[in-house]
Amino acid sequence: MCKINQYSNIDVILERYHNKKSSLIAVLQDIQCEYKYLPEDVLEYVSKKMEITLSKIFSVATFYENFSLDPKGKYIIKICDGTACHVRKSIPILNALRKELGLSDKKHSTDDMLFTIETVSCLGACGLAPVITINDKVYAKMTPESAIDVVNQIRKENSDEN
Repeated sequence: MCKINQYSNIDVILERYHNKKSSLIAVLQDIQCEYKYLPEDVLEYVSKKMEITLSKIFSVATFYENFSLDPKGKYIIKICDGTACHVRKSIPILNALRKELGLSDKKHSTDDMLFTIETVSCLGACGLAPVITINDKVYAKMTPESAIDVVNQIRKENSDEN
């Protein structure tokens, strides 16, 4: 019986960086790009392959805000709460999206893993405030209603695909 390596995609990433310990952050970035988060079993595999302690990997993964140890939805909605967006009412947008998607400040992803909501300090588009991004596509001058419209359009597109 042939044993298939379930981590062959991770081996490709590790080979790209020649298993160099100094490349850990780049390796984690590529893994997160692949999975949208850092799965624990994958980090254990990386630990063995790169000969880096799992605690060291977790300390790096938890230090940097861009890394996530929690699974994320297919569509990651980032709501800017920087000064310009905040004064132009980004919080009502956040609240409306949370209500529409059944999320809260503790629950960030929908049960079907279609959406994840995150707040960020700044998206660098202050002149377009309030701003959200969905998978890095910028939506400018949003309102609670327009944000819900975008989410409903994405839902419709996804139901049409199934």
